[in-house]
Amino acid sequence: MMSNMMVLAGVDVQQWTYILVGLTFALYIGIAIWSRANSTKDFYVAGGGVSPLANGMATAADWMSAASFISMAGIISFAGYDGAVYLMGWTGGYVLLALLLAPYLRKFGKFTVPDFIGDRYYSKTARLVAVFCALLVSFTYVAGQMRGVGIVFSRFLEVDINTGVIIGMFIVLFYAVLGGMKGITYTQVAQYCVLIFAFMVPAIFISIQMTGNPIPQFGFGSELADGSGTYLLDKLDGLSTELGFAEYTEGSKAMIDVFAITLALMVGTAGLPHVIVRFFTVKRVRDARKSAGIALLLIVILYTTAPAVAVFARTNMIETVSNKPITSVPDWFKKWETTGLITFTDKNNDGRIQYVANNDANELVVDRDIMVLANPEIANLPNWVIALVAAGGLAAALSTAAGLLLVISASVSHDLVKKIINPKISEKGELIAARLSAVGAVCVAGYFGINPPGFVAAVVALAFGLAAASFFPAIILGIFYKRMNKEGAIAGMVVGIVTMLLYMIKYKLGWFDETLPDKSEWWFGISPEGFGTVAMVLNFVVSVAIMKFTPKPPRRVQNIVEKIRIPSGAGKATGH
Repeated sequence: MMSNMMVLAGVDVQQWTYILVGLTFALYIGIAIWSRANSTKDFYVAGGGVSPLANGMATAADWMSAASFISMAGIISFAGYDGAVYLMGWTGGYVLLALLLAPYLRKFGKFTVPDFIGDRYYSKTARLVAVFCALLVSFTYVAGQMRGVGIVFSRFLEVDINTGVIIGMFIVLFYAVLGGMKGITYTQVAQYCVLIFAFMVPAIFISIQMTGNPIPQFGFGSELADGSGTYLLDKLDGLSTELGFAEYTEGSKAMIDVFAITLALMVGTAGLPHVIVRFFTVKRVRDARKSAGIALLLIVILYTTAPAVAVFARTNMIETVSNKPITSVPDWFKKWETTGLITFTDKNNDGRIQYVANNDANELVVDRDIMVLANPEIANLPNWVIALVAAGGLAAALSTAAGLLLVISASVSHDLVKKIINPKISEKGELIAARLSAVGAVCVAGYFGINPPGFVAAVVALAFGLAAASFFPAIILGIFYKRMNKEGAIAGMVVGIVTMLLYMIKYKLGWFDETLPDKSEWWFGISPEGFGTVAMVLNFVVSVAIMKFTPKPPRRVQNIVEKIRIPSGAGKATGH
């Protein structure tokens, strides 16, 4: 027994990573082969027979992407209090989706969001606009996931980020194309187990190490275990101010931007096609409600732990590298430096790392996406824990990437090919089209993963803004307002998505200027991540205004709206 333990202790991080990532990949591929799709219903909605528990776990994995696992705690590590907008927006958004939209969309009973838009607004044009929006949102979102895959591979398998992205592309391609939604669903159940275990184990280890409290949610608000009587957050506030940064627990964002980002993330969540489609995979409306509740409980585990992980990582990083001689930096720093995600420039040639808020004097640049992945190494945790985090990061990124790729392939094969281009296509032909479009989608996703417009969570936040600007008003009005017609919905979606796109291109990508515009030029002081709120409001206003001057929807469409809002056995719907 002792000799076996010594052998395990001698296994390095890279070997552990090969072992754990290899085992999890074998599991995912095995599940995909076991649950391969044999029909379009299997491919699009897993046959419509997934249990609430399995769907809840799959939804949680689909929802908790690389942005949640890798980047959210990284943002909070650097932004402190301001990073809470991501926690509030994403968590609140899921509640909004579960209570306000999921049951009604399940009762409507279609395969995709463009399917709902096309049938509810009785228009091929509406369907085309929805397909365009779904593709735009999904490709923007999946870019962040593939970037996350590349980051994990680049560090732990010691390949460059681009090679890591390509490896991830092939893995996702295999089980997404073979299994469709059926394969993806049961793969995501396994991926949830992997990612939540991988996130919680190091968090518990470090919480005990730093505060003596095994519960991370309580640990980051506890006193340090060194007997000083100092609270962990007070210590981090002190470290931050000593280096010229704002106090960690104080916010610096304008209130209007905090509100806009939070709301954009919330309503963007409710419009995300890859999450909405999960509720089409269960048998009954009641099961959609149950799976939504289960998913929320499973999501909360990670989301309440992320702030603690952020505090642990930030504190340990500052203490480990700030003002330390470059000759004595630990191995984790050197290994991450080879990836290019940490860079050190000795500006004053004193051989020490000056990490300060002043950009002119600062010598250390840290990519915030590495904080969760590097956290166990910084804290000197066992090698198997470090490798476990890598496996968890890949599980989070791949689970969401697979869901997004399915949305893309379904939008092309079902909503474009089947519903518009060739309505007479056979089921076999549609299944082939779905698989081919998935292959094309993976290639495009890989390109965006190699050339992303920012760090993971920022890219994902833009996807939420696009979803808020396009889908949310059309879905809400389509469910709760019988009078809403195709003219209003189409105009609203077009205006919303175009406005958001132009703002994103100008203020996030800088395509219209030689240099990226300054924050002072933002409209109403709202960042690109929060501008989805403005575009959404504009969508609502345009939709209702155009609707007032155009004909009512056909009576059959109004009857559909009444039907999806009424529980079985209830009386008629009232109001408009």
